[in-house]
Amino acid sequence: MVAKMPNLNNKLSITIFFPFLNDWATVGSLILSAIATLKPLTDDYEVLIIDDGSNEQAKDMLKLTEKQLPNVRIITHEKNRGYGGALKSGFSAASKDYIFYTDCDAQYDVRELKLLIEKLGPNVDVVQGYKIKRNDPWYRVIIGKTYHFLVSKAFGLKIRDVDCDFRLIKRTVFDKVKLYENSGVICIELMKKIESSGFKIVEVPVHHFYRTSGKSQFFNIRRLLSVGKNLVKLWWKLIIKKQPG
Repeated sequence: MVAKMPNLNNKLSITIFFPFLNDWATVGSLILSAIATLKPLTDDYEVLIIDDGSNEQAKDMLKLTEKQLPNVRIITHEKNRGYGGALKSGFSAASKDYIFYTDCDAQYDVRELKLLIEKLGPNVDVVQGYKIKRNDPWYRVIIGKTYHFLVSKAFGLKIRDVDCDFRLIKRTVFDKVKLYENSGVICIELMKKIESSGFKIVEVPVHHFYRTSGKSQFFNIRRLLSVGKNLVKLWWKLIIKKQPG
């Protein structure tokens, strides 16, 4: 079934990007699914892979993919910049009117992008996914719910699921919203600044799947302590000092 085109003044123009770090087992299917999803809707699209310091084997695979698929472009970080650094590169490199991104571990179905596109309209700036059900081990579910509760209270976030990296954003949002974080707390920075700037957000339920390959970079003690430290710094900047976007 083909998704209905949103009521836009012009043809849909969209960049899809995936932050990538040695996700060789899933990236190929994600790219092909992204292209298959967009082709019935528009021919004005591009797919970016933000290679955040992957190993040489992964880099070689990406170069081959770029040669074979003309709408695919690789943005390479010679050294790892962190999740936030990868997202900032993706937002900066995007050339189309709308930007969609999701993670490269295939825990979301990129074909559900059409559900987000259906919600676009002249007054909609962001279409944000939220997980229908989190399919992770029980301890990750608990940590995820606790994380969302704490950051929502601390930062005054109104969205249902700030931890759902399945987002479609109008590119002009970034004329006002400036991002600085290089770690995973960039998602808090992004959505807090979007909400504070008064942009219109529509939320859509999406499916979340069990990780079949790769390894989470978030759920370990050292990383959790680092995230906690970064969150406190970000809270101080955005809530106490009230730094602008």
